[in-house]
Amino acid sequence: MKKNETQLGDHVFVICRNPHTATASLIQEAEVVENPEKKQDKALLLHDMYYEFAEEDAVFATADEAERVYKQIYGED
Repeated sequence: MKKNETQLGDHVFVICRNPHTATASLIQEAEVVENPEKKQDKALLLHDMYYEFAEEDAVFATADEAERVYKQIYGED
């Protein structure tokens, strides 16, 4: 899902990498919000933290879609 396909307030699902363990990734729900540092831009609110919403982020409309792509990337059934 592209950044321009989302609206403020949308709940999306992202594939996140654990910064402490390179091989650990998981699917998390995030909210699309106004970027507090760039008011005309969008950010992802995840665990009470703002993350810049980049075009290359793995963002999905549904948990099922995120899970399907996750399995394709990480080879899990």
